Amino acid sequence: DLARFDEAIHAPLRLRICGLLRRVDQLDFAVLRDTLEVSDATLSKHVKTLVDLGYVVSRKAASASRSDTRRLTWLSLTEPGREAFDAHVRALREIAGTLP
Repeated sequence: DLARFDEAIHAPLRLRICGLLRRVDQLDFAVLRDTLEVSDATLSKHVKTLVDLGYVVSRKAASASRSDTRRLTWLSLTEPGREAFDAHVRALREIAGTLP
């Protein structure tokens, strides 16, 4: 239960990405993009940073609901990603003076 400020997660969009992914097992790239109201390129750039750090994994899968051959991109926080995000949130709460 260590608090650890993480500069990579702290960037506003990456913080929001991790926060949304923390609540679910996986999320479709398009749903995440639309929820965050950013472009594909912007989301891709930030997801790549998180993937390079080992915080997020990306996998492609066919969609049963689509008639074409395009595949969906699913994003998930890794266990190290969850731990880093949780530690970062604890650090923010510590800074804000809201830890019990």
